[in-house]
Amino acid sequence: MSEIKQLIEKIRQFRDERDWMQFHDHKNMAISIIIEAAELLEHFQWKEKDEIDEYMARHLDEIEEEIADIAIYLFELADNLKLDLSQAKL
Repeated sequence: MSEIKQLIEKIRQFRDERDWMQFHDHKNMAISIIIEAAELLEHFQWKEKDEIDEYMARHLDEIEEEIADIAIYLFELADNLKLDLSQAKL
């Protein structure tokens, strides 16, 4: 099993243990991706290029969490749509 498929299986288990599938329709998943992307963008908003490295050093954990949230929603949406990202063309 590919690493992507293993990750998707973990995401499914996490979601199903909480009975969240009822809320995770395609529309809500797409909205959630954009919301999380906006939360990621907030970390960089209004910062000059020379401020970013210092800011990232202090907030890397928060940035990592936002990126993980985006990835989780993206993988779940693809899975719900029966898309096999491990076979996606690059």
